[in-house]
Amino acid sequence: MSRKAKPGTAILRRAVVRNGKRLWTGTALAGLYQLCAALVPVLIGVIVDRAVGRGDWAALATWIGVLALVYLVLALSYRFGARNLQRAIAEESHQLRVEVAAKILHPRGLRTDQRSGDLLTVTTTDAEYTSYFLDHIPRITSAFVAAAVSAVTLLVISLPLGLIVLVATPIVLATLNLTAPLIARRVADQQDQAGKATSLATDLVTGLRPLRGIEGQDAAAERYRVVSRRSLAATVRASRTQNAYQGASSLLSMLLAGGVAITAGWFALTGRITIGQFITVIGSAQFLIEPFGVLAVVPSWVATARASADRVAAVTGAGHILREGTKTVSGTPYELRLDDVSHGPLSRLDLHVRSGEFVGVVAHRPADAEALVRLLAVPEAYDGAILLNGERLETVDRDEARRLLHVEPHQTDLFTGTLAANIDLRGGGRLDDALRAASVDFHEEGLDAEVTERGTNLSGGQRQRLALARALHARPPLLVLHHPTTAVDAVTEQGIADGIRELRDGPGFATVVVTSSPALLAAADRVVVIGDGTVTAEGRHADLSVRDEDYRRAVLR
Repeated sequence: MSRKAKPGTAILRRAVVRNGKRLWTGTALAGLYQLCAALVPVLIGVIVDRAVGRGDWAALATWIGVLALVYLVLALSYRFGARNLQRAIAEESHQLRVEVAAKILHPRGLRTDQRSGDLLTVTTTDAEYTSYFLDHIPRITSAFVAAAVSAVTLLVISLPLGLIVLVATPIVLATLNLTAPLIARRVADQQDQAGKATSLATDLVTGLRPLRGIEGQDAAAERYRVVSRRSLAATVRASRTQNAYQGASSLLSMLLAGGVAITAGWFALTGRITIGQFITVIGSAQFLIEPFGVLAVVPSWVATARASADRVAAVTGAGHILREGTKTVSGTPYELRLDDVSHGPLSRLDLHVRSGEFVGVVAHRPADAEALVRLLAVPEAYDGAILLNGERLETVDRDEARRLLHVEPHQTDLFTGTLAANIDLRGGGRLDDALRAASVDFHEEGLDAEVTERGTNLSGGQRQRLALARALHARPPLLVLHHPTTAVDAVTEQGIADGIRELRDGPGFATVVVTSSPALLAAADRVVVIGDGTVTAEGRHADLSVRDEDYRRAVLR
């Protein structure tokens, strides 16, 4: 087994262990079901030889009663076995989704190269395919039970017939199992390419308006076509391999069953077995087609489950971007300080935000703004110091750090539900102040209006105002906003600037707005200008507009 397969194998093993009671109960009942099914042709043969052939009505009634009892056990074992197994599969799928989602959403960040679409595929499709391994175990077990009972039956009736089954079955399975690595590779490639296509589609839909604004939609569409073609090709390769495998397995299974039936017919014609035994052999041979088929496709099932389990393990086993913070922030009010910070395009940046301040930040280069916001959200891989009341931000407990310092990105996600549910995530809070400050008064149905997935039924400005209301409603002591009003009109923007100023005014709050909006900058206590990665100017908006030509050109419109 390769090292790459080990994490996925551990995921599958854990699934078996933590669902052991339901899994093994369901497996035992599934085996009992197949045992009863395998006995049906045996009982029919017995009825023919011992009752019909002899004209014995009492024996006929007795054996029909036994057959009815077997059918009753068969039906009950299937019902309760399936109930246990489906419950185990559903719970394992749920637990895997929760674990993967928790890892992705961990406050310390997930260290991975996978994009959001890939992670979404792992959380949904791969978690589900991994849980199906719990269905494969009882199917495989019951198939072996059926094959074993039928083989014993054939051995009792005729030694050559039993040996055909016992010798041919392992040969067929070993031959088909040679294709398992190829199936696993192609299924894994299919899932990887599908995740990339999903990720790119998500990014394009989210950024469609900006793309149209720069006339980049055609280039983006062509890029998606290339990725989609790769996904299609991977899907076709995987499907072709699996279909060829299933065709070969079905052919070999039917040839084996047909060979047993033909041999039994010859034995019956030569008097080596009775008519009842011949009926039993024909029934058993036909019955064996299903368990043989199951055993033949086992490599394909296991390969798919293992490929998905490997992808799940790649997420759950990934490290965190930030180390575990253990420190707490003492003292109030809260202040934020960046001392000599270098990160990406930022170079020796100094920024001090005091409690009660409303600070505007203007970055001449968009990359500087992106780097600053990203660094405050995930303080990683930088030089200098980011201090929260004197404690380095990355050493503070992440839950406390997020409670004290909230960073609202320019592009944020909305969720399916109502407007109210998207603003008040914890429920039960008063929304009036946040709604007024963010000018969320745009829907005639009020806060009960429905929001579709990712807020696609809202305009860009409405989504921005809803996200801003959510950030304001959280009332963090330190709040960082990145371009919160780029999609709203000038009148609404002025109202938002006044609302933020009013709501966040006071010694308990500090607000940083990275923006080029004159309305927001005019509401700020001071404005910090970043050029070439460092602070180049600082002052009031009105003063900078008069004396700094670069500033005036960047913000006045």
